[in-house]
Amino acid sequence: MKASRSVILATVTALVAGGAATWFTGNASAATACAPAWSSTAVYVKGNVVSQNSHNYTAKWWTQNESPAVRSGQWDVWADNGACAGGTTPPTTTPPTTAPTTTPPTTTPPTTTPPTTPPTTTPPTGSLPKHFLTGYWQNFDNGAAALKLADVPATYDLIAVAFADATATQGAVTFNLDPGLATAVGGYTDAQFKADIATLHSRGKKVIISVGGEKGTVAVNSAAAATAFADSVHSLIQKYGFDGVDIDLENGLNPTYMASALRSLRAKAGANLIITMAPQTIDMQNPQSSYFKLALDIKDILTVVFTQYYNSGSMLGCDNNAAYSQGSVNFLTALACIPLQNGLRPDQIALGLPASTRAAGGGYVAPSVVNNALDCLAKATNCGTFKPPATYPGIRGAMTWSINWDVTNGNAWANTIDPHLATLP
Repeated sequence: MKASRSVILATVTALVAGGAATWFTGNASAATACAPAWSSTAVYVKGNVVSQNSHNYTAKWWTQNESPAVRSGQWDVWADNGACAGGTTPPTTTPPTTAPTTTPPTTTPPTTTPPTTPPTTTPPTGSLPKHFLTGYWQNFDNGAAALKLADVPATYDLIAVAFADATATQGAVTFNLDPGLATAVGGYTDAQFKADIATLHSRGKKVIISVGGEKGTVAVNSAAAATAFADSVHSLIQKYGFDGVDIDLENGLNPTYMASALRSLRAKAGANLIITMAPQTIDMQNPQSSYFKLALDIKDILTVVFTQYYNSGSMLGCDNNAAYSQGSVNFLTALACIPLQNGLRPDQIALGLPASTRAAGGGYVAPSVVNNALDCLAKATNCGTFKPPATYPGIRGAMTWSINWDVTNGNAWANTIDPHLATLP
């Protein structure tokens, strides 16, 4: 999440393929009765059972218009329960999006507009807009514009303070204003910092504390560390008025204990707690990787994931057919498609990009390219050669490292993307 990061990978191997998931443990034989036939227009949630082509399938998460016969691989939405007998199933051709009456029609609709995958429930957003802009505020002086928190441009809806500091107690964090920053802005005290958070609140903005970063050493690898993390972050929330926490642990994390820590924190702070995550690109390639697993494990309380689509080299997209090069609209859409097709809601996905070429080692794109990627994901317009398998009008927005670098660059990033968010569905 910073300019000095080296390129992680030149190429990533293919995602783990195929293999039947073990969501259903019954004896799937020819004697098993077929469940109600799958319908392309129906909404299914985790645990719903349908049949298609004389097989029963169980939904692993929310889905609509995703054929069980096609989407039942190991990382897909449907688990194949095996053969069934009796009942009827719809044809395997893609049905139209109009609601069927009894038996779905067999005509094939136009393919110019992908199916839409909307969220099913209102996420815990802490009063954030439907589409919003996030920026990291640097609590250090590295050559970017030094800013007091109250000087953050109004274009940013969510400000992530970078970063909390580790303590001698494993899992526990604290926050200290950087002396170099304080000097650069002509003096800055804890009291002024707290007052600035209150000022941002009065403007309708949200402020969260980010944990980690490239050099972060916070580790939550035990029950005791999880308790220490939850207690210490809650203490910072009470002291400064933070609205939530951002997980930016770039040196690895334990999804079990971090999930426990975040659930404990939410129990203390309340349902409006904002929880965000900023994984590196490689961390969101496989649902079994620790960061991806954490996101899925806390999906019910997670606000948004803004993957860092930079400092990455080339990466596989959700089509698993080619490695896409960073710094292109194809890279953004093909990689954002992975979590969208593997369990996270569109409102839980935002695109993370550097604000300028100086803000990261690689992967910078012009803010107009970010807008194109958002259009492609939300409306299937302005795409590159990669076409997402669905449209995601609920796509949440964009994040940048950092506000300070954006200000240094004349606010070009936020001034281009912020007004464009209002054009999304």
